[in-house]
Amino acid sequence: MHMADALLSPAVGASMWTVTAGLTVYCARKVKKDADERKAPLMGVLGAFIFAAQMINFSIPATGSSGHLGGGMILSILLGPYAAFLTIASVLTVQALFFADGGLLALGCNIFNLGFFPCFIAYPFIYKALTGSSPTRNRIVAAAILASAAGLLMGASGVILETVLSGISELPLGAFALLMLPIHLAIGLVEGLVTSAVVLFVWKARPEVLTLSAASRPLAGLSLRKLLAGFAAAAVLTGGILSWFASQNPDGLEWSMFHTSGHEELAAPADGLHRALAAFQEKLAFLPDYDFKKPEAVPAAPAPETAPSGPVVQPGTSVAGLVGAALTLALAGLAGLALGLRRRAAEIRR
Repeated sequence: MHMADALLSPAVGASMWTVTAGLTVYCARKVKKDADERKAPLMGVLGAFIFAAQMINFSIPATGSSGHLGGGMILSILLGPYAAFLTIASVLTVQALFFADGGLLALGCNIFNLGFFPCFIAYPFIYKALTGSSPTRNRIVAAAILASAAGLLMGASGVILETVLSGISELPLGAFALLMLPIHLAIGLVEGLVTSAVVLFVWKARPEVLTLSAASRPLAGLSLRKLLAGFAAAAVLTGGILSWFASQNPDGLEWSMFHTSGHEELAAPADGLHRALAAFQEKLAFLPDYDFKKPEAVPAAPAPETAPSGPVVQPGTSVAGLVGAALTLALAGLAGLALGLRRRAAEIRR
């Protein structure tokens, strides 16, 4: 559900950048106030895991479409909403800057759609309300599925609204919404199953993480080594090997655009801000589309008429998964650590 710049006008893109920047500053202040240094490595490792997991598109049966994990709900349950928002922002920023996944003008929209709705609406008002103060296995599974599906549907609605308000893609509201919402409901249900599996793993290994995060209390005193090692190993395995098995079908947004307009990708305006941002992103992204850059003199191979049934083994994909996970770990982890250190320094000055 990563939006491209071709869907957005500069006015809408800039407005969403402003809203998202404000949310990021607000969340940073809340994380700084919590002063939970234990959360910094967990932010980094979970960010790396979500980056790698988002590389695996899973097929939606009988549709010809695919989807991938959003990750906002997993992060919210394990980190709390504020640290979760900063972590998903780190994931999406790394994807846009270094892998050309999602446009730079659209980055504010993408962070808002994939971060705000699961972190600040679906998590507190659906997941926490359903699990209550005494979560059980069945409550966790039901809450994770419902909250994940609701969060993704709200994010998809954000994509529709932002696209229609921009008015540059000529995608009709009714037809676009009629395709976007059902396909993302299906994707959200699958994400809910994955989310429930991850949360149940943590619930069995370190239930205190869920309890303390839900109560916005520090993780002080908890040993997280095994948990960190487990998610780090999962990130390496997922990004380095399991990413080969990603579905080659278009994702839910591309699928909806194709069935609405006949094109999976729309052409952005050839001048102005769109052109400048596209040129900047092209220079900065050293592994575009999660693969090595192809020499300009060598044209890309034509796409196969049918998607391959087996894994697509590409060294560039493995490198992209490992490098991207490492970059996300560094960005999210250092952000959490820096905020904790600033809080400690402020306390010392007092």
